[in-house]
Amino acid sequence: MQYISTSRVYDFMIRVFSVLGVPADEAKICADVLITSDLSGIESHGVGRLKMYYDRIKAGIQNVQTTIDVIKDEKAIAVWDGNHGMGHVIGHRAMERAMEKAGEFGVGIVTVRNSTHYGICGYYCRMAAKANMIGITVTNARPSIAPLFGVAPMLGTNPIAFGCPTNLDYPFIYDAATSISQRGKIEVLEREGKPTPSGWAIDQEGNPYTDTKQLLVDLVAKKAAMVGLGGTSEETGGHKGFGLAVMVEILSAALQNGSYLQGLHGWDGDKRVPYKLGHFFMAIDISKFVSIEIFKSITTDILQQMQKSSRMPGHEWIYVAGEKEFLARQRVERDGIPINDALMKNLDIMATELGIEGV
Repeated sequence: MQYISTSRVYDFMIRVFSVLGVPADEAKICADVLITSDLSGIESHGVGRLKMYYDRIKAGIQNVQTTIDVIKDEKAIAVWDGNHGMGHVIGHRAMERAMEKAGEFGVGIVTVRNSTHYGICGYYCRMAAKANMIGITVTNARPSIAPLFGVAPMLGTNPIAFGCPTNLDYPFIYDAATSISQRGKIEVLEREGKPTPSGWAIDQEGNPYTDTKQLLVDLVAKKAAMVGLGGTSEETGGHKGFGLAVMVEILSAALQNGSYLQGLHGWDGDKRVPYKLGHFFMAIDISKFVSIEIFKSITTDILQQMQKSSRMPGHEWIYVAGEKEFLARQRVERDGIPINDALMKNLDIMATELGIEGV
């Protein structure tokens, strides 16, 4: 394992995006979303995902020039078509627009169709939190989760994110998939040569699937599926994860007349096609409801009461959403981003093919 400074990794990603044809200012947005993931300790969505975007751009299913069509823009809402551009750029602009509308109307909502993978949801909620607003975003994704009592990959990992400001050293940022784990973590395990933990995925008979390398193949081939939050039983709350994943699918497709379920598979027969993802962004101007001081005071008290409550034996602290990411940033800024051999190989491939300096 090598540890490389965030500035070197960030600059490398900007070079990759720029040489591929992403405009300079938009390349910085893309790299910023990815580096924020690495700084937060979320290795599944940082520089480790760079090769995925690279491959999709090279395959012609993701456009480096991001052109947004405004389908509707009325009062507090807007509907956009991202034309398969860079999801990070689309997401950044959409949350900005939602925040503008929230500043005027108290609440702003932007829905998007025909977008691409936009990185960690929490990035966009953090934008709102920095502006003393509440940020909410969800997105659908290529099919990988089986519905409760099913075995076919129908729903994406369909994450939900919520963020708001606090008086702590970090905002409250909840960002999690509606599956037990996410596909990105499976990809990390594959690079590390590790098995998938039992309970994360199932085969067509409903049995645990732990062969990580083959799992990534069979998810695409619809011969395996990931498991929703709560697992495969109602007794453990599987219906809750299933319901939340469907909720995200509706918010990411029905409000914007977008694609959904198998329409997000990325294949037309043997031909690769754009993934046609949908997003939902909401910003809430806190000051329109209550003073920001009161909001932060109550929010902080809620979080601190949780942190100081009684703990299970063997646990020294209760972490709230956003806290571990804050601590991870301090560690990564000090030590650098961990890059294993498999990831370094991918970075070297991109550098060689593009004729640029490596990381």
